[in-house]
Amino acid sequence: MRCDAVVIGAGHNGLVCGAYLARAGLRVAILERREVLGGAASSEELWPGYRVSRGAYVAGLLRPAVVQELRLADRGLRLLRRAPSSFTPLPDGRGLLLGADVAQSCASIRRFSVRDAVAYPDYESFLDRVARWLEPLLDETPPDPPRLRAHDLAVAWRVARGAFALRRDLPDIASLLLGPARATLEGWFTSEPLRATFATDAVIGAFAPPSAAGTGYVLFHHVMGETHGERGVWAYVEGGMGRLSDALADAAREAGAEILRGAEVTRVRIAHGRAHGVELADGREIEAPLVVSNADPRRTLFELAGREHLPERVARSLDALDFRSGSAKLNLALDRLPSFRGCAPGAGPEHRGTIHLGAYDLDTIESAFDAAAAGRLPERPIVELTLPSVLDPSLAPPGRIVASMFVQYVPPSLPASAWDALRAELAVRCFAMADEVAPGFSASVQQCEVLAPPDLERLFGLSGGHIFHGAMSLDRLFFLRPLPGLAPYRTPVDGLYLCGAGTHPGGGVMGACGRNAAREILRDRGRKLS
Repeated sequence: MRCDAVVIGAGHNGLVCGAYLARAGLRVAILERREVLGGAASSEELWPGYRVSRGAYVAGLLRPAVVQELRLADRGLRLLRRAPSSFTPLPDGRGLLLGADVAQSCASIRRFSVRDAVAYPDYESFLDRVARWLEPLLDETPPDPPRLRAHDLAVAWRVARGAFALRRDLPDIASLLLGPARATLEGWFTSEPLRATFATDAVIGAFAPPSAAGTGYVLFHHVMGETHGERGVWAYVEGGMGRLSDALADAAREAGAEILRGAEVTRVRIAHGRAHGVELADGREIEAPLVVSNADPRRTLFELAGREHLPERVARSLDALDFRSGSAKLNLALDRLPSFRGCAPGAGPEHRGTIHLGAYDLDTIESAFDAAAAGRLPERPIVELTLPSVLDPSLAPPGRIVASMFVQYVPPSLPASAWDALRAELAVRCFAMADEVAPGFSASVQQCEVLAPPDLERLFGLSGGHIFHGAMSLDRLFFLRPLPGLAPYRTPVDGLYLCGAGTHPGGGVMGACGRNAAREILRDRGRKLS
């Protein structure tokens, strides 16, 4: 088989990249190892009648340009607005509700701290100013310092102009983006439940405590995004995250791309320093002068390309990449809706967004990290509980609930065999924390799937189980992602490109990595993104 371009992996970024390349007139083959499309952004019926977003579970960072240019709404994508966005229940029956309605959020915060209720609008306004300044960079290719182009200088000028407009905020912006999230949150707020709620955004997908430098940027990364033009509002995908991937696949096929399932790539074929196709596990070969990998940088360059094709400097830098994952995912089927202490019976605003369990203060989060770093399950893991079937009843049988728990921190370096005994224990600890605020939660669980880091690696091909294709630390952002010295989205092998979350702008269901990579691939061939 011959084509113009092969895309390895039909995760959402691979589908985005393949769709744009096909729209530009290239003959594209998108190869997926599994029978299910979407990578971590996929949906599966794990139990009869329950449609589960098995990996990624919320949308919000999805770039408007991708939605509009690929006409995803016309292809069935429906985003269900989550409002309020979060709920932090306490065992004493109090609860903290936060969302886009600042007045309602302030009323909830006032139950914990009058001072924090006064500070909150200023905090939100500050983050909004920073986001409006920096968020456009998500859709831009980072500059390649040794080879600056006129476009890079134009982008730099826009950033500098924005910085001048925000010059009074710059010290606080530098503290937020470069420092620990804990320092920022303690500077703004006094209430521990409020601090802890925000701190979970600073450690999502990161094996670092909120006191670590750089977690401030991760906090900021997760407050960007929008739904239907409403900034800061995240959403569920109607029908599960796989519906997004289905819409992207439809866009790619309409543009002429061919999508092959059950097509596991085992090697990128390289001769004389240039990629010229791939080999599949079943022995097939596909010839193409262009190979684009949606896999993470380590898997792409070490396992598929081969260390022997890399300069030693690049290989050493790859060795140093941090793929430690402290994340686990629990997918659940419940026989009834959780009922939280202090809340009225039945579905309410507390069920719509992310429900924060286990961490009512920053020290608890720090202790959970310390335990995982020492190779132990924390007594109180940090849990984000979501109940998407409250807004989308199609996900579960009548009267039943689809739920998920995203868990931090778990030990990142345990062998797969160690998890045989720990999966059940992790579930017990997470359910016990839910019981503290929603009595009877444990008894409502009918089915449970525990995906530990080795399971995330096996299922979705994520090195180390890292959901962001590698740490989003300060030395691995913008033009330093994934490695210093590599031109953005390119590799040392001619014709081999990266389009996954290991590239700028990083993790989350955005589509920006795929779109940006397609633009650079086409630019190298004298074509434009369409």
